[in-house]
Parts: sequence; C-alpha cells; structure tokens
Amino acid sequence: SPMASRRVSPVELRDKCSAGKCWVLVGNKVYDVSAFVNLHPGGERLLQDRAGKDIQADLNGAPHRHSENARRWLEQYYVGELEPQEQKPQNLKEKAQQYSSATDHKDVSTGIQFKTFSPETDLVDWEKPLLWQVGHLREKYDEWVHQPINRPIRLFHSDFVESCSKTAWYIVLSVWVPVVLYLSWYCLTELAQGNTRIFSSFTKDYSVPVPVFFFFPLFLIGVLIWTLMEYAIHRFVFHMNPPASNYYLITLHFMLHGQHHKAPFDSSRLVFPPVPASFVIIPLYILVQLIFPIPVGLSIFVGGLFGYVAYDMTHYYLRYGSPSKGSYLAWLKSYHVRHHFEHQKSGFGITSTLWDRPFNTLIPEDKDKDS
Repeated sequence: SPMASRRVSPVELRDKCSAGKCWVLVGNKVYDVSAFVNLHPGGERLLQDRAGKDIQADLNGAPHRHSENARRWLEQYYVGELEPQEQKPQNLKEKAQQYSSATDHKDVSTGIQFKTFSPETDLVDWEKPLLWQVGHLREKYDEWVHQPINRPIRLFHSDFVESCSKTAWYIVLSVWVPVVLYLSWYCLTELAQGNTRIFSSFTKDYSVPVPVFFFFPLFLIGVLIWTLMEYAIHRFVFHMNPPASNYYLITLHFMLHGQHHKAPFDSSRLVFPPVPASFVIIPLYILVQLIFPIPVGLSIFVGGLFGYVAYDMTHYYLRYGSPSKGSYLAWLKSYHVRHHFEHQKSGFGITSTLWDRPFNTLIPEDKDKDS
C-alpha cells in the first residue's frame, strides 16, 4: 500500500537517487519506483534516466500516453509531496501543484482521481485467501480484477493446495523438457523402423508410409495447433465474462486467470504449475494416440508440448526480461503489458500475434496511448 504521506525535501530526493534509488516526480508528488525498474515494459534505462526528474510529460504525451491502470499502478509507489522551493509560485497552476492534497492523490494536470490500493479499504480482505471472496463481488468483480496491483496473492487456506497452485519458472523446464526430449527420441526411433503407416485402419491398399523425416513437419504442426489452442483458451476460457450473479463462475474465472490480471507481476503465478497442467496434458497425450498411429500422434503431441513450454517461458520473460530496444521481444513485451493494463478484451496471443490478426483481436497501434 502507499507509504504514509510526508514531505520530501529536494536534498533527500537527490540523495536517494545518488544512492541508486529510482525516485521520480509527477508534478510535486514523489514516487519510489526502484522495485519496478526491471519490470518496466519500456526497459530499465527509460526509468533510470529519469531518476529525480518529473515524468509528468512522459505519462501524458505521445507516443506513450499511459493508461489509467498504469497511472493507478504508479500510485502504489507513492512516497509523499516534494517540499516547495523557497521562491513563491509564479502562477495559480504551479501553486496548485505544490499544495495539492496528498490524501486525494489527484493529478491536477489531468483531473484523474486515482483509486489507490489500500488493504484496509479494498473490496476484499487481503489477510485471507481470495478465492472464496471474489464471487461475492458480483457486478464489481470485472472492474476490480482488471485494476492490477503489485503484491502476491493467496488463493487457498491449505498450504499444500496453495503450493500446488503456483510454481517457479524453472520447474516447468525441469518437468516437461525431459518429456519432450524422450518422446522426440521415441518417435524418431519408431519412425526410423519404417513400419508406421497412416490410414491403415481403413485400408491396407491405400495406406501411406510415414518416413522418419516426417517427424519434423508433424512436430511443427503440433506447435501450430498449440498456438491456436493458446489463443482460444486465453480468449474464450481465461477471458470469459462470468455473470455477476454466478458466484461459482466468478470463482472459476479468478482461479484460472483473474488472479494473473489482478497481480500480473506475481512471479510464482506466471507459469502453469505441473500438477494442474497434467490434467490437460495427459488426456491430450491419450487422445492423439487414439486418433493417429502412435508415432504420428506422439510427434504432433510433442510439438504441442514444446509449444506450451515455449509459451510459458516467453510469458515469464516478457514480464521479467529486458529485451533489446527495438527487438521483436521488446515489442511483444509492450504488446502484452498493454493487454493487461488497457486492452483486456484484445491481444490474446502471448508468443505471437499469429491468431490475433485473422480473428481481428489485434491491439491497435495507437500512437497516443500506451501502458
């Protein structure tokens, strides 16, 4: 929650920045964004270069006009009011900036009244698990869940169940990469024997042999199928609009994805834990072997599994990585952050915009607004 409002002297501001902190100004309001520097979608350097400076023009001006959610997010780092300079204000606007109320957190340049996050006044009790509370928000849920905050979330009372609901990024690699490698080796070995044929269950006269090099196009087909699944799940399941009157659907939505939109920088909830993931992966593993000859089905499956791992790792990197300015990953990071802070009903692709384009859910390239 915001630190208690206090007066900050220009000397203290300068000393904090000299000591390596990243304190910035918005008018006469002081914010300590040190903890957010490595998370900033525009890169660390943008904030570091503005330490001790007024960033009001950067928030309001093109081409990176920040969304209301981004401004609300900034309020979490509020420190206090900068002490006025010794000279008297030159005009009424400057006077208003120097003496604006710290408790209201109002930006006099835009007139926006911020809804700052406070555990004492929020709609839920942050000292208790959230999963059983959110359903009672009803018509307030949609607005509440799309006002992101920077703090960890607890879902369950049980420590064991809670531990199964979150995981570190490297656990995903340690569990699923060995499976990808083993199944790839198995498929290549089986296909190399030359005994695999498709359509053999319908006719032996017109069945088609599957040579070993077919593993690679089948693998790519699996990756492509995953990207479509990723898009469809994100759009139609994770971003369903639960009825305000349905406690259970609101609870389900929050468990599946709402928690991520409420706390998008919770590192323990950026990748899918292996235990719940297995409830989806194992049935798909069985299904492809029922539909296709085993080496063919598993070749497609392992491509999809690789696509899922790449998706999870990309998702994590887009939150905590620092891609080079001007690179595709830097653009993708900005694109995904805009999905969280401003365009929650579009921009459903994580690893690419492949399916956002044909399904017309691409986030518009608005030069006047950005997170």
